Amino acid sequence: MRKKLEGNGLWESSRMMLVEHKQRILEDARCALLQTKPDLDPQEQEEFERMLARSMEEHSAITVTLFDPQKNRQYRGIVMKVDRQLRRIKFRWSEDDWDWINLDEIVSVT
Repeated sequence: MRKKLEGNGLWESSRMMLVEHKQRILEDARCALLQTKPDLDPQEQEEFERMLARSMEEHSAITVTLFDPQKNRQYRGIVMKVDRQLRRIKFRWSEDDWDWINLDEIVSVT
């Protein structure tokens, strides 16, 4: 009995792990791997908007990087239309394939 009361013996002898504990540990590990969205300063946002407008006017291809908590995604295409009220762009990847992209999702434009 004396050994159980020495140091952290009582806790060590009564330790157990429930299924809920294991799920929480795995959830915490998964959340630690996720990245957070970077805060863009107003100058960067203006530069992005200029590049998007240039792509729309000149029909030149640009690469847009969109935020994703696990891994950012990059798309190359041409801006077809800018909707300032809804803060989104119509982005064309190929002749027949296009989609609306929220400006808030854009991390970088090259």
